[in-house]
Amino acid sequence: MADGNAPGSPASSLQSHRYAIKSSVHNTAASRRREQAIAIGKERREALMRAKRVCRAPLSGSDEATIEDGDMVIDEKADLETRTAQAVEELKSALSSQGKGAQKKKIEALRAVRRVLSQSEVPPIQVAIKAGAVPLLVQYLSFGSSDEQLLEAAWCLTNIAAGEPEETKSVLPALPLLVAHLGEKSSTLVAEQCAWAIGNVAGEGADLRSTLIAQGALWPLARLMLSSKGSTARTAAWALSNLIKVMISCFDCMSLKFLMPEFNSYLFPSSYYGLGVLRQKRKGPDPKAAYELINIDGVLNAIIRNLEKADEELATEVAWVVVYLSALSEKAISLIVRSHVPQLLIGRLLASENLQLLIPVLRGLGNLVAGDEYMVDSILIVGNSITDQALSSLIKCLKSDNRVLRKEASWALSNIAAGSFEHKKLIFTSEATPSLIHLLTSAQFDIRKEAAYTLGNLCVVPAGSTEPPNIITEHLVSIINGGALPGFINLVRSADIESARLGLQFLELVMRGYPNGQGPQLVERGDGIEAMERFQFHENEAMRNMANGLVDKYFGEDYGLE
Repeated sequence: MADGNAPGSPASSLQSHRYAIKSSVHNTAASRRREQAIAIGKERREALMRAKRVCRAPLSGSDEATIEDGDMVIDEKADLETRTAQAVEELKSALSSQGKGAQKKKIEALRAVRRVLSQSEVPPIQVAIKAGAVPLLVQYLSFGSSDEQLLEAAWCLTNIAAGEPEETKSVLPALPLLVAHLGEKSSTLVAEQCAWAIGNVAGEGADLRSTLIAQGALWPLARLMLSSKGSTARTAAWALSNLIKVMISCFDCMSLKFLMPEFNSYLFPSSYYGLGVLRQKRKGPDPKAAYELINIDGVLNAIIRNLEKADEELATEVAWVVVYLSALSEKAISLIVRSHVPQLLIGRLLASENLQLLIPVLRGLGNLVAGDEYMVDSILIVGNSITDQALSSLIKCLKSDNRVLRKEASWALSNIAAGSFEHKKLIFTSEATPSLIHLLTSAQFDIRKEAAYTLGNLCVVPAGSTEPPNIITEHLVSIINGGALPGFINLVRSADIESARLGLQFLELVMRGYPNGQGPQLVERGDGIEAMERFQFHENEAMRNMANGLVDKYFGEDYGLE
């Protein structure tokens, strides 16, 4: 999936950074950033909570400031479906009413529908749809209607759009008017409620997102994110992140392409590059949406201004916008890393304990670290306070009880560790190294793999294009003495080819570079030979050649005769 501003463009600007060693695997950086964005889909509960939201209380500042207690709870014994059908019939009747009192009747009918769709844990959305509510609500959204009428109609559509997929799709006829009412001529309350409804629609899937983008929803939502009203800016940011996000429901075996370099290339990439697996999306949004969004005047300033505010809910929604922008657009990365956004993300990461905020902040920061050499080489200058803050905040996340934070922090550090020797040294001499060794030997599999990439990158610096990497002996010895070797040998035993290759590459470093020729003995004592021999007749030719080559080279006929 190419970037919207340069379809099919080479990744040369990316390959110059984050590679510890020259790799024959190309264009994987963008794929990994997309994978990180996609990871939210795997955390199913989190994804569902963010994707759609039922509006249950009046918007701040609306005319309906309070509702009597008797109106807040529907009698459990009442037939909710009957009440819903009756409310829709009254909605239809009120639409055709004329003369004095007609407007009041319309508002009361809308409010009755809205209440039955708001108060139950399982709103009777399907009943309302079958009764014909959606086309009626579209008529209530007509231009020239009062703000109160527009607000109530949009609220009803918001909660219908929060339903099951087919229920959300029923709102399609209302989308042009919902988008139109985001405009500058609409009141803030109406625009915010329409943004909420659009956010629910966008949360359903790629087809609906494409429809909304085609109907021009990006620009007015971006304008709303500039609002000085906190709830409006939050809602707009949330809707925008839903509109540009990447969601993949599943992969199949045909969508996984293994790109195994030759053994003599000595590939030891950062975790963002050259992982060996290029995941191709079967279905998803056009990344041009992210490119278009970052090019809208004022969007970057809105992101900065909202991240600067004390409002953590607002910062959370804006951080998700940064996550998806940086996952989909190289242009967005280029602009963001040259702004004040990275420093703001680092500050939030260090100061906050709010998990809902920390996850998108860390994920966005990780995308930026991997996306542009300017980030690491110019912003994270060793010795600067912002660099110390970044490392401290990443270490804090490594030690967190939350697995998402541990994984994201390991992944971000792996890309920093693939940079200059100064950055490797900075990580190596910090608390990050023992924490990473601990994760490698005790954490969940996906975290162990990310930790392994970081530790491996701490041990090598690039050599010539056809030469194996130069080994930083001090780092290698310390990491081995710290107990990391068993973790890498366990990776070799993994059924995951990518992880097994990573383990084999690290064993090669140990056997080649450990002082006094002790590397092979260390590997042997850790049952590394047995781990490598499992590939003796493996179906993967590259892995088979790699493992057999290591065994022949270091454990051949002359082994142990000295």
